[in-house]
Parts: sequence; structure tokens; C-alpha cells
Amino acid sequence: MKKPYEIATFAGGCFWCMVTPFEEWPGIVKVESGYTGGHKDNPTYKEVCSETTGHFEAVQITFDPSVISYEKIVSVFWKQIDPTDEGGQFYDRGDSYRTAIFYHDEEQKSIAERTKKEIEDSGRFNKPIATLILPSKRFYKAEEYHQEYHKKNPFHYKRYRQGSGRDKFIKSHWVDKEKKEEILKTLSPVQYNVTQNDATEPPFQNEYWNHNEEGIYVDIVSGEPLFSSIDKFDSSCGWPSFTRPVRSSTVDEKEDLSHGMIRTEVRSKEADSHLGHVFTDGPKDKGGLRYCINSASIRFIPKEQLKEKGYSEYLTLFENK
Repeated sequence: MKKPYEIATFAGGCFWCMVTPFEEWPGIVKVESGYTGGHKDNPTYKEVCSETTGHFEAVQITFDPSVISYEKIVSVFWKQIDPTDEGGQFYDRGDSYRTAIFYHDEEQKSIAERTKKEIEDSGRFNKPIATLILPSKRFYKAEEYHQEYHKKNPFHYKRYRQGSGRDKFIKSHWVDKEKKEEILKTLSPVQYNVTQNDATEPPFQNEYWNHNEEGIYVDIVSGEPLFSSIDKFDSSCGWPSFTRPVRSSTVDEKEDLSHGMIRTEVRSKEADSHLGHVFTDGPKDKGGLRYCINSASIRFIPKEQLKEKGYSEYLTLFENK
């Protein structure tokens, strides 16, 4: 019998920035922005920002536990925040912007407390972990214009997120630099040159340009899932091509003016590996994009090995194929 959906609730500063890290994971049913933890019924955004309601800006996540675990979701949460900040998050200050995990049962409480202790003991931060672990209270859905704000106002969202310093903090504090350096030592010369020096491998002379097996492609450095065989297509360009990433939040896109061209570079979010470029000549019925990716920047995980390799949540991509 399939497990019923469950709820996870987190406060991580501005709730606009806490939707995108979760929404595209397999097993996530919906992510709503709202207010919780306070004493005022049906608070408005203005009231919460006045710091008189006791509420936190928060997101409430409905998820399918048969696909993605609560522990995985908590892991994603920690990597979006500065857990040492007692007074808010980045340039958003005040109690309503503090971080917290609101647990819905004893199992969630146990996972939250254990992962917090692991972060405290890791030595990653030189200040105490300030994120609160609190029993869940009634969640009030925020005004409609706050829901999926990143889609309704993409330019302002991007400017706000970049200007806040959140992404810069994540890269500087949540990427395991020592582990990354050790992995870089194991890369082949072409893998290192592509991912670290923005090189391009030869067309038609790389591992995955005509690879058709079912599975996912992960960052060769971090192991972060990037692309799926479901979205792979033959573009006749000599490099593996995809219509989209598995989650848009796993990649960064940057203007590239090198070699006398105007292009859009694609880099992995977590490891900051150079992956390739994205073009607008992809299949029109799939959105029109072509992510042209170097084989040297990715590693393939066959569908049959997803569970044993720790990527079981991605099995659902292939269920209805």
C-alpha cells in the first residue's frame, strides 16, 4: 500500500528563495509560501514584516515519502541557508526571517536534531548553529502574488537572489572544498581541463554523444544530478544534447563572450563545473532549448543502479516512460 503524502515545513529567510531548491525534486508534490510559528490568525505579509505577529516566513512542502525521504529534504534545506545567523538571512533582517525546522512528528524531530548536531560537529562553521527546531503550528498560505514568485517575476527574483548574497554564501560554505580537491586529483586531463578551465572536448570523440542507455547524468565532480536520458536527443552536433536539466536549480547560466561569440555558458550549481552551452535551436515541441554538454563533465548512472548509488528518487522519471 502506498504511503500517504507527508508535510515538511521550513523557515529559511525570504520564502521566495526557498521554493526553487525543492520544487523540481522527484516526489515533491507542491511547495507553498506562507507564515507560521506566530500568534496572529491569518496574518498578511505587511503584518509579518512588521515583526508583531511572531510568524516566520516559511515554505510548506507536500511530498511523497515513497519517492523522496524527509531526510533528503532536510539535507536540501540546510544547504540553502546560513544556519549561524540569529537575526535573519543575508540582507533580510528581523525575527520573521530567522531559520527554523518545524517538525510534524517525532521522527521528523529526531532527524532535524541529528542533522543539526552533525553540522555543529562538522567544524564547517566557526559560530554556533542558530537554526531553531520547533513543533509545527498552523501554516497560513501567503498572498497569491507570493506563490511561485520566481515564475511570475523572474527578472526581479534573479536580481534579488543574486544581490542578497545567498548563492555566494552557499558556494563558499556548503561545498566541501577538501573533498572537491581530492576528486579533482582523480580526473583525467580532459575532464579537468573541461570542468576547471572551461575547455571543450572534440565532437564525435567523446563518451556520451551517441549514448542511448536509460539513466541520469551527474556532475563528474560533485555527483549532483544534472540531466536525464529522457531529455536527451540526437542533435547531430557531436556532443550529448538535452532539452532541459533534471532540475533548473542545478545549473547556472552565464553570458560567454569568448572566442568572438555571444553564447550562454552552463555551469553546475554545486561544484561550479563548466558543462557546456545552451542554445535556442532545440526541439520546438520540448521548449526549443539545446543544452550542449561536454561528456567529460558528466558521469552516467544507469537506471538499474540508481537505488544502490543513492539516486533512488530519480527512478520515478522512468516509471511512465
